[in-house]
Amino acid sequence: MVYEKYSVTHYSVNAILGLIESNVIAIPEIQRPFVWKPKHVRDFIDSLYNGYPTGYLIIWQNPNVKLKTGGESIGKKILIDGQQRVTSLMTAILGYSVLNDEYEEKVIRIAFNPLAKDEEDRFAVQTPAHINSKHWISDISVVFKSDFDSFGFIEDYCRQNSEITKSELNNSIIRLQSIKNCQIGAIELVPQLNIEEVTEIFVRINSQGKRLNEADFAMSKIAADEKYGGNMLRKAIDYFCHLAVEPGFYKQISMKDNEFMDSEYAQKLKWLKDDKDGIYDPDYSDMLRVSFMHQFGRAKLGDLVSLLSGRNFETKVFEEGIAESSFAKLKTGVLNFMNEYNFANFVLAIRSAGFISEKLINSYMTLDFAYTLYLLLAKTPEISKIQVKHYVQKWYVLSTLTSRYIASPETAMDRDIKAIHNKGFLQFFHEIEEADLSETFWNIGLVQALETSAINSPYFNVFLAAQVHAGDRALFSSTSKVSDLISVTGDVHHIFPREYLKQNGITERSKYNQVANYAYLTSSDNIAIGKKPPAEYFKTVFEQCETKEMKIGTIVNLNELEGNLAVNCIPADIINMSPDDYERFLLERRKLMAAKIKAFYYAL
Repeated sequence: MVYEKYSVTHYSVNAILGLIESNVIAIPEIQRPFVWKPKHVRDFIDSLYNGYPTGYLIIWQNPNVKLKTGGESIGKKILIDGQQRVTSLMTAILGYSVLNDEYEEKVIRIAFNPLAKDEEDRFAVQTPAHINSKHWISDISVVFKSDFDSFGFIEDYCRQNSEITKSELNNSIIRLQSIKNCQIGAIELVPQLNIEEVTEIFVRINSQGKRLNEADFAMSKIAADEKYGGNMLRKAIDYFCHLAVEPGFYKQISMKDNEFMDSEYAQKLKWLKDDKDGIYDPDYSDMLRVSFMHQFGRAKLGDLVSLLSGRNFETKVFEEGIAESSFAKLKTGVLNFMNEYNFANFVLAIRSAGFISEKLINSYMTLDFAYTLYLLLAKTPEISKIQVKHYVQKWYVLSTLTSRYIASPETAMDRDIKAIHNKGFLQFFHEIEEADLSETFWNIGLVQALETSAINSPYFNVFLAAQVHAGDRALFSSTSKVSDLISVTGDVHHIFPREYLKQNGITERSKYNQVANYAYLTSSDNIAIGKKPPAEYFKTVFEQCETKEMKIGTIVNLNELEGNLAVNCIPADIINMSPDDYERFLLERRKLMAAKIKAFYYAL
């Protein structure tokens, strides 16, 4: 069956503002920081004043929902594109306050100069100079108020500005007020559309080609809901994400948002005000994904939007009971996510596996599934409490090494979460481990994957985590650990120095910057080595084990040195290698690194 996907309507600015005020159209992002700068608001008002096109709004009609009583509730319209423009109208014309980047409520006041000629600015963002000027109307919102006294205003203004006549000023005021009659096009999408269709329409219409995120749809759905507490849930998610990055923001919430502070969410995220860990600072898509997955056993956020709308996947009908239960389950998921014990213990599991810095984290999608797994295993009797961390760590490393959630992550997550629910975790885990981490993977696949010059390679990061987990000392050091240097001031050293390789004909960046040519050592040791050939500086380190005179590093014992080279995966015959041996060195070290990663994985 073919149906029209959308209709095109033109609304006056006045009609749009009326629909917003009467809550017929919901602006779900109104509680989020307003991303337009004040100058963008000014430019938008100026465009309307001059009759320039301002683009289409995109409105998605929520489906009608079957009520428990048997009747139907008419779906609310959600503004999914054009929020910045409509919010600009609300603050500039109606005088509504918006949240700035600091979550402070501000009214963006636009000033108007009726005397402006030719190239002079007619509109400006209000400053004290505009307030004190006799020429400027310092806030255009006064002109749009229902009780605006046009006659008295014109009399007073012309008394102070004799260069303009009452007739001229009246025409200028009428033209300014006519902004409310300006027509703005609206594309109204029908409720039958799925997320993918809505996204495709959006991309084709939006000249900037910005792709909508399914998490944005879900957040819009949550924020527009008042019946089941979605609007407050939306705020809790947003505040959590902001606090994870900026703990000091809690003071501002506590002082300025009494409604939120009286909610059950406030105490649940209070702990973040003292949180300084930056390994996992989730955004709202991460929170939604994890909350949804562990509560619903699904991973596609498009399904979450449908469920929050009340969709019955079997009958294709939208039912109030499904919407109500879906909001309740999502709320439970969000509270589980932000629970201090859960969050802190999950992060501790990742840290204690060796991933001690955000520099070692390659994929938040991979972290998201690991946290989902933690929340699932913490509630299942299948796994003992003391084993939860063990399996979460192993799964995180496995999925990082196999790039499991990099290509088509939602599809992979959806498949995995359903398999876990159907088979139980242990059977699922052992099947995946056996299939993906075969001896061929460890001995060939991983060795090949380590042939990369990307210093943020997931394979190199897992190797570094393996070193951290084992408490390895940095190359040539008896005191400094690899973990210390990753966290603070250590240098990544080219074992075959870069300039040395270039001087000997190896000039390709992808060759001399191979991760197998990298090792962490202290800055002072890096400087002492400089451009020296490895045969020369390794010989110096071996000799100081006899002379006891430290020249590079702090190791003066042969057994300790040999152990140090082993944990840093340095081939035993490095002291005899020349540039001609560089390719052989890289291959040998990749094999050693892969073996170390394997031992690390099975030691978790």
